[in-house]
Amino acid sequence: MILSNPAPSPDQAANVEPVDAATAAAPWPPERTARGAPPSPRYEALAARFRPIFARIRAGAAAREVERVLPYDAIGQLKAARFGALRVPEAEGGLGASLPDLFELLAELAQADSNLPQALRNHFGFAEDTVGSPDDPRRRHWIPRLAAGDLFGGAWSETGSAVVGTFETRIHRQGDGWRLTGRKYYTTGSLYADWIDVVGTGEDGEETSVVVAAKGPGVTIADDWDGFGQRLTASGTATFTEAPAIGEPLPTEVRFAYGTAFFQAVHLATLTGIARAAADEATRAVRERARTYSHAAGPRPSADPQVLQVVGRAHALAYAAGALNRQAAEAVQRAYEARIGGLPQADVQAVNVASEIELAQAQTVLTSLVLDATTILFDALGASATSRRHALDRHWRNARTIASHNPRIFKDRIVGDFAVNGTEPPFQWKIGQVLPAAP
Repeated sequence: MILSNPAPSPDQAANVEPVDAATAAAPWPPERTARGAPPSPRYEALAARFRPIFARIRAGAAAREVERVLPYDAIGQLKAARFGALRVPEAEGGLGASLPDLFELLAELAQADSNLPQALRNHFGFAEDTVGSPDDPRRRHWIPRLAAGDLFGGAWSETGSAVVGTFETRIHRQGDGWRLTGRKYYTTGSLYADWIDVVGTGEDGEETSVVVAAKGPGVTIADDWDGFGQRLTASGTATFTEAPAIGEPLPTEVRFAYGTAFFQAVHLATLTGIARAAADEATRAVRERARTYSHAAGPRPSADPQVLQVVGRAHALAYAAGALNRQAAEAVQRAYEARIGGLPQADVQAVNVASEIELAQAQTVLTSLVLDATTILFDALGASATSRRHALDRHWRNARTIASHNPRIFKDRIVGDFAVNGTEPPFQWKIGQVLPAAP
């Protein structure tokens, strides 16, 4: 069951206004400046598969934001092109993208509409864990579905009175199978998904996970996310009532240890795309704007050196964000290679620690760059840019919302504690109440 803002029917979908041919054929990104070499020799060929879709998504992004229209059509286009199969090896029917390729593509997608990479964040987390897993029945079950383009949502976080490190959601045996009962929030992307990866408490009190069909019995998904940013990510509530699980539960302790770095890297890619979009929209608006001020430094904005300086600064901030995004992606790639490389566990752990520290360092700096870029664009455009029809505020709101996840205020301390005392970073972020110590 899905509550509110349902997916359009085939007839409704057919009435979606198509993007004009010029927009669809336009080079992507449309305002590309000097952003460095692609992350791999095959990146441009891989990206060419999706750039026409990105262009169509970009064409409707502001209108979807203003009217709060969930991007079912955009997700459907990506699914049909098997965007979700990026990390599946080519030998197994996927597209075989490296992690630097993936995170750069997510940045390009975020440049078109930042709701979409976040809506797919749980999907790529499940895919990453599955691709690097040992060859067992679970992997053999899900890899073909990932290769075919099936999409996965996630349901991990809970609100309410749960204690840090525990889940009120229960996974229990019933007959020959397993059932799931509980309530989750921040179930990002589940409204658009075929399957949902859910974490809960097993019969012996252990933390474990199962997959359920997103539209299966006992599953209700509500579009009740009320944040001021990333409003179209479907990050609301999922309720499970004796929902049947697919296969056996998987303990979370055996899942990919660099998961925290991976999920943060998706956020960094999304933020990078937001900065690029803000810089691009400022560029186009200044180029087209005829009105200026009596006390301006030029006869029109495109000839005003102060305005051009603001635009240049926005592009520089986006460039710096992209450089950090690339560096962070390479750190996560090393963690993946360590996982599948048969290294001693101590070596794998060292690589995981390094990747976590790199992502923490990148997070605190990159978020500030992007928040700056999404603010100063208004200095180049004046009060008319605040009109709701332009939806330029979405860039700051979306960046501020993403920057509020996995709070960055803790990351500098974690890095400093590692640098000074050798304290390893936490590999899972959990939220809840802390019980008072026993007397």
